[in-house]
Amino acid sequence: MTNQRPTPLADPDRAAVTPPSGAPRPRLAFLGTGYLGTTYAICFAEMGYEVLGFDVDIDKIARLTDGEVPFHEPGLEELLKRNLAAGRLKFCTNLAQTAEFGDVHFICVGTPQRVDGMGADLSYIEAVVSGLARHLTRKALIVGKSTVPVGTAEWVEQLVGKHAPAELGVEVAWSPEFLQEGFAVEDVLRPNRIVAGVNSEWASSMLYAAHKGVLDLAATEDRDLPVVVTDFATAELVKVAANAFLATKVSFINAMAEVCEVAGGDVTQLARAIGYDPRIGNRFLQAGVGFGGGCLPKDIRAFQARAQELGAGEALRFLHEVDLINQRRRTRVLQLAADLLACRCGPAGPDLSGTRIAVLGATFKPNSDDVRDAPSLAVAALLAKAGAYVHVYDPQGMHNARRAQPDLTYAPTMTDAVRDADLVCVLTEWADFRNADPHALGTLVTHRRIIDGRNCLDPALWIQAGWEYRGMGRP
Repeated sequence: MTNQRPTPLADPDRAAVTPPSGAPRPRLAFLGTGYLGTTYAICFAEMGYEVLGFDVDIDKIARLTDGEVPFHEPGLEELLKRNLAAGRLKFCTNLAQTAEFGDVHFICVGTPQRVDGMGADLSYIEAVVSGLARHLTRKALIVGKSTVPVGTAEWVEQLVGKHAPAELGVEVAWSPEFLQEGFAVEDVLRPNRIVAGVNSEWASSMLYAAHKGVLDLAATEDRDLPVVVTDFATAELVKVAANAFLATKVSFINAMAEVCEVAGGDVTQLARAIGYDPRIGNRFLQAGVGFGGGCLPKDIRAFQARAQELGAGEALRFLHEVDLINQRRRTRVLQLAADLLACRCGPAGPDLSGTRIAVLGATFKPNSDDVRDAPSLAVAALLAKAGAYVHVYDPQGMHNARRAQPDLTYAPTMTDAVRDADLVCVLTEWADFRNADPHALGTLVTHRRIIDGRNCLDPALWIQAGWEYRGMGRP
């Protein structure tokens, strides 16, 4: 039965559902141990569940088994080691073992942008679901957490029907994730909502049992935890709609920054003023070099592509402009650099030859080592392409940055990056950069020029220290 309206997932009667394995609580398997699957696996083990993480990447599984998180996320490695030691958490590369273990299988594999278009590549989902279904020997619930185009859950049902024995009665549900890198542990343990797309009461009951730890924690802390139980299509659309809205909000304030720059306004004061309106709010109104990462850019493109396939492309035409605004912020830093350095601009763009530029930040946001579609790293590459001698430093993202942009020069410390620089560009708002002493840095550079690509610095302090300051959308 498909729910036609939101109904409470936290129904006390559902607590008594018996997992197919016969275990007291459902055993949870997380297929795909990237950022999403690893974080969920570790945090659900922390809530007392028996958890198994699966991946085809042997090296990644070995590192996790040894207690090493293969990416940077504050607080996660401590939880990993604690739950490995407690025996609640294991990792493997064996799909048959995973199928035998799990009552609820969460699909957490990547859905990157297709190489031949804007749509999402679902080949990883197809491979893991088909493989899992072939190995199942009892009833189970397969739950999608990956961000996917609407209609994917029904397709996954078809894959399960094709590869799993019909007598097992394997079911599918969809429950999107809403993790913020840098805050992911809190987002799993204390989510701001749970969304569940289900087709039966049994699926609802199993999802309740799988989330009981989260719901119990909320009850213990007397914290409201909204739960929306809905159909497949709505559950799939929730995540992409949320990302589209957030991307639009970021690009909106960056469009206002473009207007402020020609009108003489200050976008930071503008954002503060409109953010006081409760209908607008101040979150995601930070003008700068734009958004990046492994979610927002590819998700808004895949959303447009899927809407076009469904005949609703006109409805999401605005997302194309959202994407264009975001890309323009990167070239705006190049233009500001040329202005500050008084460099010539030819038909091919600014010529920054002979200049040394320090780029502070390589990740798409602080408290992460993720450089996927990072504006900071893209800007560094643009500056280097224009002829500048670029030195990049990031507190956590250096290894990934080197792999993504091997031709750039990387400095071991912030002071090494800025030493003898003609221009400093702050492009990721790490606390180390926000709290840097402008007087101390001023003794290291050749010229005191700075571009605040995140509007995260105090202009007055830097100007008083003798720096020529440029913000994004600020006079």
